[in-house]
Amino acid sequence: MHNNTNPVLQLTGICKRFAGIVALNNVALSVRAGEVMALIGENGAGKSTLVKTLTGIYQPDQGSIELAGQPVVFANAQDAMRAGITAVHQETVMFDELTVAENIYVGRHPSKGARIDWARIEAEAEKLFARLEVTLPVRARVKDLSVAQRHFVEIARALSQDARVVILDEPTASLSQREIHELYRIIGQLRAAGTAIIFISHKFDEIFTVADRYTVLRDGQFIAEGRMADITEPELVSLMVGRTVKQAYPKADVTPGEVLLEVSGYNHPTEFSDVSFTLRQGEILGFYGLVGAGRSEVMQALFGLSSSANGTIKLGGKEIIISSPAGAIRQGIAYVPEDRQHQGAHLSLPIMHNITLPVLSRVGFFLRGRRAQEQAIARHYAEQLELKATHLMQNVSELSGGNQQKVVLGKWLATNPKVIILDEPTKGIDIGSKAAVHRFIGELVAKGLSVILVSSELPEVMGLADRIVVMHQGRIEHIYDRADATPENIVAAASGSAPLLEEAA
Repeated sequence: MHNNTNPVLQLTGICKRFAGIVALNNVALSVRAGEVMALIGENGAGKSTLVKTLTGIYQPDQGSIELAGQPVVFANAQDAMRAGITAVHQETVMFDELTVAENIYVGRHPSKGARIDWARIEAEAEKLFARLEVTLPVRARVKDLSVAQRHFVEIARALSQDARVVILDEPTASLSQREIHELYRIIGQLRAAGTAIIFISHKFDEIFTVADRYTVLRDGQFIAEGRMADITEPELVSLMVGRTVKQAYPKADVTPGEVLLEVSGYNHPTEFSDVSFTLRQGEILGFYGLVGAGRSEVMQALFGLSSSANGTIKLGGKEIIISSPAGAIRQGIAYVPEDRQHQGAHLSLPIMHNITLPVLSRVGFFLRGRRAQEQAIARHYAEQLELKATHLMQNVSELSGGNQQKVVLGKWLATNPKVIILDEPTKGIDIGSKAAVHRFIGELVAKGLSVILVSSELPEVMGLADRIVVMHQGRIEHIYDRADATPENIVAAASGSAPLLEEAA
């Protein structure tokens, strides 16, 4: 980290209101050259509003922004970019049909006379990737890139504009472990070059790995700042949520009953083979594995999203055939997908209509009665899941990530399933929302529902599951009882190493 004590960026007394609602109240933040500042807070804490204020999308109602000691006012996003502030978001916004090089220089193409200098654009783009030590074909179309590669294009675009401040907003949410470490390496390069970085993440292991300092927001207010070396994870959690979360993964005290779901010899031509497991009444069955292990593909097949899977499925002792999601729902199987934005929710529809969409056939036909029933169903699940929204007719797109996930959960719970499959249910959501989802999972099994929990977060699987199925390259490597599961055993099995314990019965 550079030892320059003067902040390259300093915010003082920033306030922002929307229609009487206070989004930011007297917020302060500073970041120095060559420093990684972690901006920490629950969903709804004001992080996104602050980022939009920094990047010129919003203008503050009060307060000041200083860049290199000079007051600045950003009338729009272009002003902020010209000043050297750029953001790389979780959901990258790029021109899919354009090439990598074109995306880097879009809107500011170097010219040769009256013509765009394509050769120079591609040569400059190649220099940027060489500087980042990233191999990426500059003529590739962005639509053909992975999420990680799209992030690298955005970082290259920031470098091409001599960015003094780079904001990384949940940059690892959709990356594999290898891609995350590649991003860490690039962050290290940016830091060494003197770039100031604001790093936003819900993952504490990432924050403690990459950040030098932290700033905590809660309910739109500045709460604390300091050096990462001087604080512990429990202390950070307490600052974020205003209370101590003594147990982040509350385990429901439920004794699982008889076998409810039995899957035998389940195969797919390319994704998984010979998958066999049982799920008992009132049980949380965890599925863990590294990227590409086949966990989500098994769950999608069980929900009827794959016509190529075959094997035996028994529910309540009777063999069933699932050929479509509608068929799965009729049998009492619900699936909450990992990709809530594209598969889980209709973002342009209100909360109420999202929650009641799968159960419209149960809702009355007469308009007045139907509306009242819809409201009652939606309100019930919104209250159960502690949904934070202004009203039930608010569009899902306006909610934070954690609250979008709660809407998706409510939607499938409204179908009254026997088995609910939760695929990465807390991915990309803050610790407060995670705790609410974890509590609710406990309430579900206490009522006799059976849960399959697919998660990449080892503490989550170990904290909530009664048994843990570990997959590796499309096959079940091992099944552990809760009492026998250790991080070392699970990670060894997920990596394809020999299990350290005999398989639990």
